[in-house]
Amino acid sequence: MITQSDIYLTISQPATGIFKDKGSKFLAFAYPVKNEKEANAKIDKLRKEYFDARHHCYAYRLGADKLAFRANDDGEPSGTAGKPILGQIISKDLTDVLIVVVRYFGGTLLGTGGLINAYRMASADVLSNASIIQKYVYALYGLEFNYQQINLVMKIAKKFDLEVFDQQFETICHMKLKIKKNSVDVILSKLTLIDNLKINSIGIE
Repeated sequence: MITQSDIYLTISQPATGIFKDKGSKFLAFAYPVKNEKEANAKIDKLRKEYFDARHHCYAYRLGADKLAFRANDDGEPSGTAGKPILGQIISKDLTDVLIVVVRYFGGTLLGTGGLINAYRMASADVLSNASIIQKYVYALYGLEFNYQQINLVMKIAKKFDLEVFDQQFETICHMKLKIKKNSVDVILSKLTLIDNLKINSIGIE
């Protein structure tokens, strides 16, 4: 049985959006990202591409548990940019998502309320143009076993369509697997039947 804790929502590919108010343009960009390094690379690229813009504000949320997040106002009054951008990500219950809003100043001050609305609307627009998809939460495990046991391990991996993302076959073999969270108990019960096989939990994705 699949529960809400077994799945999460993200976007499948980059998207763009725009909001205009009193001459100011707010260009919004959304990206699927897996970690902070990837998010920072996207932000740096936009800073270089839109070097003549006044502000490059952003927010992101990462991880299946949605616990890692950041919001940045990039010179706008505190709480007027990054927070409303993050608010749109949260309102859609998304994770592994970065939104950057690039502002070109139009000469007229918008005030605190106007800025909050502009960054919120720009973020809402880019997410309305994004393709939101559902992904499974995976538990990551490392296996250690004797070379003679390869066939037993691979038989289980093939039967349950497990993703092997790292492997090393020598006298002592090592393998790393992705297992759907809702299937962990069943698959681990099968693997533990293999003599002398060691299993280590290495995280969640």
